[in-house]
Amino acid sequence: MALKAPRGTADLYGRQAQAWNSIRQAAFDFFAGYGYQPIETPTFEQLDVFVRGIGEATDVVGKEMFLVNDKNGLDRIAAGEKPGAGEQLALRPEMTAGVCRAVVEHNLVPPDATTVKLVYAATMYRHERPQKGRMREFHQIGAECLGAAEPSADAEVIVMLMRFFKGWGIPQQSMRLLINSMGDDACRPAFRDKVRSYILEHADSLCEDCVRRADTNPLRAFDCKNAACQAVLVDAPQITDELCEDCKTHYAAVKALLDGAGLTYEEDPRLVRGLDYYTRTVFEVQVTSGLGSQNAIGGGGRYDKLIQEFGGKPTPGLGFAVGFERMLMALEAVGTADFAVAAPEVFVAAVDEDMRFEAFGLAQKLRDAGVPVELDHQRRSLKSQFKQADKSGALFVVVVGPAELAEGKVTLRTLDTREEQQMTLSELIVCLKAFYRQ
Repeated sequence: MALKAPRGTADLYGRQAQAWNSIRQAAFDFFAGYGYQPIETPTFEQLDVFVRGIGEATDVVGKEMFLVNDKNGLDRIAAGEKPGAGEQLALRPEMTAGVCRAVVEHNLVPPDATTVKLVYAATMYRHERPQKGRMREFHQIGAECLGAAEPSADAEVIVMLMRFFKGWGIPQQSMRLLINSMGDDACRPAFRDKVRSYILEHADSLCEDCVRRADTNPLRAFDCKNAACQAVLVDAPQITDELCEDCKTHYAAVKALLDGAGLTYEEDPRLVRGLDYYTRTVFEVQVTSGLGSQNAIGGGGRYDKLIQEFGGKPTPGLGFAVGFERMLMALEAVGTADFAVAAPEVFVAAVDEDMRFEAFGLAQKLRDAGVPVELDHQRRSLKSQFKQADKSGALFVVVVGPAELAEGKVTLRTLDTREEQQMTLSELIVCLKAFYRQ
């Protein structure tokens, strides 16, 4: 039986690998213009990082994490014992918790520091039912802004994300920007109690998960995908009716800044996102075609209490994550997913076996000069090398033959016109570099 990739995972190669590299690098370059610097954290963390950061009552922690035990932990399990705190690990289901752990561990935001902005691109892991736009191993690009409490930081992050999508060719009219405020410790507890009471009053019309969430995290009921539950929750209390004055002022300022930036958005009082750490501003970007029900390509929000969960001093924060797989589908839907794998446009061909050593040396000299080059490694005839060059997409073939070599020259052939000219190595380098500067 042939071995295959695990269910819910995919191999990235060719065009998709090119897309990931291109979008990843573009994100680093684009976000750098807003002051973001790269960060990488381990693929796995102590389980407690995600339990404390994301919330034990969330589906991510309760149902979807891939747990890993080290040797000591496995030995304890075999003995009928519970693994120690540092022995039970989990593959990261998201990045924010790990980034905040790293920020506290390395004191990246000291008291007198300016705002710290971090960008990442990495794989995440969630044990979900695989479907279009939802994988068990998936790729995310994200940004975290730490130390900024002002609503201008919220607006800047949202504007940056929307401009990133627009820069890739997703028209603004093809996207929906949803925003909401989840309040803070001054107003959210009372709202949670009202939602809990509403859920219990309508328990007969709601699914088991929604009823269970009444005691664990009532606000998560708004994330339920059951259409019948959504119909019942339409009349549930809304957070925007319960915001304290500070949260109202903050939310109004964010909206005013988005208006000033010319962004169109929709207020969605039932937008809560899926993780417990959010406070105040939350947002989500959806596309109107190409993804079906899994139409969110990015989103995030503010998390002003998260750094404290890891033992740090009170530090406001906010950020977002972009799903690479979903973004790629969105680009394909609007026809801007041009990620052809680039092939070297110069092929060095040896006339015969005696010229292979010279052809190899010439290829290295051209590469040293910044010219991308391919050559034959299968002892093909000259005719077959020309065919190989055609298939590779090369524009030029540099032919190395004994007669030309005796004169210190090579032959440059343009494949589409079949035109040929002889030139020295220095002339060849000047000619090809001039072509690549066009």
